[in-house]
Amino acid sequence: MTSRDRAALNALLRTSFSHFVRRSFLELNPGATFQENFHIKAIAHHLDLARIGKIRRLIINVPPRSLKSTICSVAFPAYVLGRDPTKRFIVASYGSELATKLGNDFRNILASDWYRSAFPGTRISPTKNSEVEVTTTRHGGRLAASVGGALTGRGAGFVIIDDPLKPADAYSDLKREAANDWFSNTLLSRLDDKRTGAIVVVMQRLHADDLTAKLKQTSEEWIVLNLPAIAEKDEQIQIGENTYYFRKDGDLLHPEREPREVLDSLLAQMGADTFAAQYQQNPVVAGGNMIKRGWVQHYDNMPIRSPSTHVLQSYDTASKEGGQNDWSVCTTWYVIGGKYYLVDVLRGRFDYPTLKERAIDNARSHRATSILIEDTGVGTALVQELRNLGWPRDCGQSRPKQVGPHVHPIRKIPESAGAFPAQRDMVGCAGGRTLCFPWWSPRRSGRQHQPGLGPRDQGIALDGQEPGGILQLR
Repeated sequence: MTSRDRAALNALLRTSFSHFVRRSFLELNPGATFQENFHIKAIAHHLDLARIGKIRRLIINVPPRSLKSTICSVAFPAYVLGRDPTKRFIVASYGSELATKLGNDFRNILASDWYRSAFPGTRISPTKNSEVEVTTTRHGGRLAASVGGALTGRGAGFVIIDDPLKPADAYSDLKREAANDWFSNTLLSRLDDKRTGAIVVVMQRLHADDLTAKLKQTSEEWIVLNLPAIAEKDEQIQIGENTYYFRKDGDLLHPEREPREVLDSLLAQMGADTFAAQYQQNPVVAGGNMIKRGWVQHYDNMPIRSPSTHVLQSYDTASKEGGQNDWSVCTTWYVIGGKYYLVDVLRGRFDYPTLKERAIDNARSHRATSILIEDTGVGTALVQELRNLGWPRDCGQSRPKQVGPHVHPIRKIPESAGAFPAQRDMVGCAGGRTLCFPWWSPRRSGRQHQPGLGPRDQGIALDGQEPGGILQLR
């Protein structure tokens, strides 16, 4: 590298925090490939606003393994101290092991040749250079702390809380409240200047009463950068001074690292409650969100079908097959005595000819009374195919105006209306996913790749409609 190239690179590292993050990652992960993504730019931009005083209270909620600790607890203090070696940081994490690891990563950055070249005015003081605390020759530095530890006599201009609670402690009221109280009673008072000091909380959500929830409830001054693994709405996310990333409902956070099939697998292994918290940043309250936990019932033995049993099939369709495309899902329900028993789930990534064939076989095998299909995309064609084949024979077009495919169905779900098999093999964690409403919605179920959500709730929402026929939801 020529001296001119070196000077240009140093200038870039001094003025662009996003580029500094990239270089820090490569320093700490030799041989690894840095995968640029909009969420990294978004986090970097918001931290830069905190650096210059435009944001004083910042919450960043992001799924695990999203580079949050490297960006917030390692690179950010190093970058700020490079520009001003008099600044002081306190960086707190849930345990001493994590705090030590992040502290050593920070030391490695400051000791690297490229950092010393880019920031010649920032040097580690020989009097204080440990895994817990590093000071500069200009009396700035970084102090590592564990949540719950003492900070008497210590202060800083920047306070960073990186995962105040470990997942194993999320459902311990005692430990969760202790972490929240430590923030309020100990950490909050450590700012050198309460008017200008900045506090950054970066964490995966773990519980409906975690630190993020507490801070949002007690003050409106917090800026929240919320980055769920699967987008729940269309939104624009600022990633630069005049630059925005437009994220659509259903878009994945970082599909190159965690594609749809990975998230599907995580949901199945972790369960809906944990996935909703850690990956969607929308934890389920103890009794369930809009759908209460007590409403979700289970049965041990398959209900007996009688001539009067109404058999309802509900579809959420996708038009393409393959691991990168949406799921098509059909749930089959017995409606007996005003209660809905889930008896079968058909799901897969089917092309249209396969979907049509499976839908016909599914209707025949269960002798469906009503088939509910969302009137969108390939669903419209599937309705016509089934009608042309005379299935069911008494079908007539019905578009219930009050049964929308979004939030409206929830109003028609009576308490304890849905019963799920006690053995979860057939439906995975279907009952648990119900409790997570509305972090998903029926219309999002296919787009967000949560198999079996949309057709379940369309089915329950049919309550009060005339039985018989193929119904379309608009």
